[in-house]
Amino acid sequence: MVRRYNTLLTALAAAALAGCAAPHGARSVSHAPPAADRQRVNLAHFDHLFAEAVVGGEPVGVLRIYSEAPDYRFAIEPNEGYACVDDVARGMVLLAAMPTLTPARQRQLDLMTRFVVAMQADNGYFHNFIWHDGRINRDYRTSLAELNWWSLRALWGLEAALQKLPPASDTARRARLAADRLVANLVRDLPQRTGSTTVDGVPVPDWLPFGSGADAASTAVLGLAAHYRRTREPGTRALIARLGEGMVAMRAGDAATFPHGAHLSWRNRWHAWGNAQAYALLRAGSLLDRADFTRSALAEVDGFYPHLLRTGMLSSFALHRAGDRWLASDAERFPQIAYGLSPMVLAAGEAYRVTGDHRYHALAERLFAWFEGDNAAARPMYDPATGRAYDGIVGAAKINANSGAESTVEALFASMAMQGHSLP
Repeated sequence: MVRRYNTLLTALAAAALAGCAAPHGARSVSHAPPAADRQRVNLAHFDHLFAEAVVGGEPVGVLRIYSEAPDYRFAIEPNEGYACVDDVARGMVLLAAMPTLTPARQRQLDLMTRFVVAMQADNGYFHNFIWHDGRINRDYRTSLAELNWWSLRALWGLEAALQKLPPASDTARRARLAADRLVANLVRDLPQRTGSTTVDGVPVPDWLPFGSGADAASTAVLGLAAHYRRTREPGTRALIARLGEGMVAMRAGDAATFPHGAHLSWRNRWHAWGNAQAYALLRAGSLLDRADFTRSALAEVDGFYPHLLRTGMLSSFALHRAGDRWLASDAERFPQIAYGLSPMVLAAGEAYRVTGDHRYHALAERLFAWFEGDNAAARPMYDPATGRAYDGIVGAAKINANSGAESTVEALFASMAMQGHSLP
């Protein structure tokens, strides 16, 4: 997960926000493209990143992780590799969300599914990276087969693909087996609801991934929800409920009190990237008829997202208790990345879908405007003409113009949501 952020963090501006209350200033002038092009889903750069490979003697499909400006050639991370489950699974979700798939897209989905299945280790979890020659990176810390982000993302990708693959195909059969095996692991390895611990005065649960990893739990719930819709397994339902309750326990503040209903990411920290708790809780609330999940999600969408828009967006902060107040420290405005904005756009769009309240659609449009140039850099971060999404805003008026797989797919997720399409 951290591979792209290490590069971005080297360019962070030293602009901590005391208490997270100081606005950046007036909202930047929007540089939105013409109305006919706004929010258009263009898979041209996705196709540029797509490649066929061979893993374990089998043809597979991958997305290259890094695509570097100005010519958007490809790069490799020397400790990790050039393609990973984390991004390919995202691509599978994207393709599965398309209303229809051409034969070429169907083939891409099949090949990418075969890649993810090939990365499953004997223990049921997934390795993450491959090298250029198709060897699996089995040893580096971000590629170990364990209960980690890439295994959770693999579940969401596999379950999404199963909604579009021919059910009788060999790829679908193998994907079902891989997903069922992984879910059995999660039911076994994630702890039962036990208790909580306190970090800087902030009580957090101890039964989520990594103890209090609500961010990782949100990815798990998106995959588990799709698994439950397919299988109706009681164990899957119970796990979704337990993880949802843990995410609810990570919410802090309310509409009038900082941090305005935000769900913390891990321990006492909030970061934008991967913070999809509101989106996952809305999906799980509808699926399990859990009004408490829906209320918790809407509290974040109603309170925290407008706060971020008023203050010019944030990248991260730590929360601590001072008497009867919540205060922030170590606040950072940058980097701001597609993977930080897309979960908010998805959550606002889902809130509109769940409630029918048009103000949530308006909020989603305001959040999506970040991609169109209404941001700290006053630069569009998604180009609907090329399908490129840039890798981040790294300082005031400064962007990272590379366009890797994560940024590209996350921006396309947001575009799909703005067009009214639901992710699987």
